[in-house]
Amino acid sequence: MRTADIRQRFLDYFAARGHTVVPSAPLPTPDPTLLFVNAGMVPFKPYFTGEAAPLWQRATSVQKCVRTLDIEEVGKTTRHGSFFQMNGNFSFGDYFKEEAVAFAWDLSTKPWTEGGYGLDPERIWVTVHHSDTDARGIWREVAGLPDERIVARGDEDNFWSMGVPGPCGPCSELYYDRGPALGREGGPAVDEDRYMEFWNLVFMQYERGEGPGKSGYPILGDLPRRNIDTGMGLERMATLLQGVDNLYEIDETRPVLDRAADLAGVRYGADAESDVRLRVVADHVRTALMLLADGTAPGNEGRGYVLRRILRRSVRSMRQLGFQDPAPGNEGRGYVLRRILRRSVRSMRQLGFQDPALPELLPVARDCMAPSYPEVVESFARISDQAYGEEDAFRATLKQGTTVLDTAVAGVKADGGRSLPGAQAFLLHDTYGFPIDLTLEMAAEQGVEVDREGFTALMNEQRERARADARARKSGGAADTAALRTVLDAHGPTDWRAWDTLTTESRVLALLGAEGPVPVARTGDLVTVVLDRTPFYAESGGQDSDAGLLSGASVEAEVVDVQRPLPGLVVHRVRITAGELAVDDTVHAAVDPEWRLGARQAHSGTHVLHAALREVLGPTALQSGSYNRPGYLRLDFPWRGALSPAVRSEVEEAANRALRRDLPVGVRWTTLPEAKELGALALFDETYGEKVRVVEIGGPWSRELCGGTHVDHASQIGTVALTAESSVGAGMRRLEAAVGIEGFGYLARERDLVGRIAEQLNAPRTELPEKIAGLLDRLKAADRENARLKAKATAGRAAELAGQAVEAGDTLVVTATVDGAADEARALALAVRDRLPPARPGVVAVATSSGGLVLTVNAPAREAGRNASETVKRLLGGRGGGSPEIAQGGGVPAGDLAAILADLPRVVTGGHGQSEGG
Repeated sequence: MRTADIRQRFLDYFAARGHTVVPSAPLPTPDPTLLFVNAGMVPFKPYFTGEAAPLWQRATSVQKCVRTLDIEEVGKTTRHGSFFQMNGNFSFGDYFKEEAVAFAWDLSTKPWTEGGYGLDPERIWVTVHHSDTDARGIWREVAGLPDERIVARGDEDNFWSMGVPGPCGPCSELYYDRGPALGREGGPAVDEDRYMEFWNLVFMQYERGEGPGKSGYPILGDLPRRNIDTGMGLERMATLLQGVDNLYEIDETRPVLDRAADLAGVRYGADAESDVRLRVVADHVRTALMLLADGTAPGNEGRGYVLRRILRRSVRSMRQLGFQDPAPGNEGRGYVLRRILRRSVRSMRQLGFQDPALPELLPVARDCMAPSYPEVVESFARISDQAYGEEDAFRATLKQGTTVLDTAVAGVKADGGRSLPGAQAFLLHDTYGFPIDLTLEMAAEQGVEVDREGFTALMNEQRERARADARARKSGGAADTAALRTVLDAHGPTDWRAWDTLTTESRVLALLGAEGPVPVARTGDLVTVVLDRTPFYAESGGQDSDAGLLSGASVEAEVVDVQRPLPGLVVHRVRITAGELAVDDTVHAAVDPEWRLGARQAHSGTHVLHAALREVLGPTALQSGSYNRPGYLRLDFPWRGALSPAVRSEVEEAANRALRRDLPVGVRWTTLPEAKELGALALFDETYGEKVRVVEIGGPWSRELCGGTHVDHASQIGTVALTAESSVGAGMRRLEAAVGIEGFGYLARERDLVGRIAEQLNAPRTELPEKIAGLLDRLKAADRENARLKAKATAGRAAELAGQAVEAGDTLVVTATVDGAADEARALALAVRDRLPPARPGVVAVATSSGGLVLTVNAPAREAGRNASETVKRLLGGRGGGSPEIAQGGGVPAGDLAAILADLPRVVTGGHGQSEGG
């Protein structure tokens, strides 16, 4: 009984009962409070809160979800998973408790042969809110449940709200008794492992007010329209129907776990620690697959960091399991995206798997998920390219980060400390992408603790800065969205005219400053303005917001930013340049026409470049992010390795060929399924309504779902001039281009630059490459000759200095000064050291004229207990450090260098600078 069949049965059941089947929304969500969809009702949230009118009275879906707040618990128990699927049926003012209970009971207990799941009704228990006598009575009547199997619970377990003022209500949960082998008897209040929850029915019937927690708020009254939101955990139902113990053993997960065990040469169930790592691998590889399929790319923040961490954790877990080489007979090579990918990589490493792990595991996850999500097969070339590139990058990160960590730990030990500072752990995480759990583990292996509190404090500071920036950006600078919600509730959605006009006559509905609503804004003030209608484009879909002016009888104001902080509401960030602006004023809202023209050129140019890129590189070069403003665009896409100059030229030529052909630009409205049938490309982090807007350039050549502003014909773009191509993460490239008049300006500057170079080199433009190559060859030859002469001079001086060594007890001491930098001092110090008698202890110190010092000791000196790092610290009053063999310091006043060097023999003979026992 496949999970895919359980999924389809749910949809078929509710479709036959008048529910519209709604496809799963992509995992990335535009909801500013979330990174990913984390519950089945999230795509329907605007309908429940009243922000939008429901498109259907009844709906059903199987929603992909990711929860990462408890990512560290994944694998430790069999109850936590980062990716899961939520079956749901929803009613928007249609049916209520009685029908919801009847549907749930009927589908759960009806025999499989009759379209149900065939659960034993005698083993089903339910919970209800202690105040919900209606639900208790319905369960008795509909299901015939005895009172002892209807358990009353409090607000913490059986009362639902979104955590903010809005709809709320009691809920009822269904549990299945899996038998005495899995726990104590007595129902879900006693043991929720034996009694597994598999379905939750939420009865939205009340309006709640402000208040903390799950019960510290007032109930304001009944909702005008009662709703139903239910959620059945697909993986939990699969666990029950497939007769396995937990979600890691169902058919969509267990094959990945088994493959990981085979690769690592371990057996699941034989060792608790290995089992944790195997579960991490199985969960994270599947989660990474689904996130990549929905367009999330590994990165250093937000969704990308989650994906990166998950991937890396899985790979390291495999390495910790002990897999070093492919077994005989195996095929192939045997930091609220990146976190998930990196955790999977890391888990493979923890399992001991040293070869690339994901090429062995990701195809297994693909085959498991393909029956429900065929797109993972269609997009696997892109998915695997990004995942494998991330693993390769993590292998390099582990190597580099390990070196940095070892040096930091050695420094802590040398200073007599026992704890690595939180700032050092944060540096490893933030700069090198080194996971904190890896830092903790590797430091512990070397007998050093980590200041976890200090690290956490720095992480929290960074996250809060990012959240504050995002909140300020999305709210148009307003203190919070509560006041904006009040405006939206009072006046309804903004009449948005950006597609149709550059000007409107508008009324000011609200003015908000940093602390909340204000009645008047005066010259110099920066405020958020809400209008009843607007011609301004609000930043979205990669397109920057419009610029322009608001003008009225007594005010002139500059519009500097436009955002959509709430669905349906457009807000303007405005600087008052003259006069004053008050609520209820009438203003003339005007978009700067030159700005809009540039914006249209840049956005259409982005579509053209995207199509050209796919024409040259193929369909896997799918846009994963973009930004455009007048004169400029950038486009991110998955690709391993830099594009060659020839490929860049080919892409640029394909784009400009479309402009020369003056391809028509058209807009059509259709349904999402029809748009997909047409081959329209959708942005993964957008949520689409019943009707979608398709922008076409040259018909099928470029066809994308888009809400932006565009030119009427491709030739109006002017030109697309590529200005840069770079890496923005493992397996991710970025193209940047100048567009329109700015594109022509860029080309003119390039032409002038080439002309000046040709003039200076006295060569025709066509011969410049050969001319410059010849100059570079001569410069390299000169550099090599300089290096040879410098090495010869260093060797000569080193021999001379070695012969002038002074006796300091049993040790030879050499001091010198150079006019060059630290690398020259280092080279001389090592050359002198190597020319000292091999049987005598020796210490060499070379100072630079800029106040630096390099000190090295030879092997006999090390055997005698001499330590270069400690000696430098003695000489420089604690400044400097390095390894026991060679160390350096700096910041010494030039006038003090001679005295410091002269003091070295005394330090050596006095025993300073030696390790204990030396």
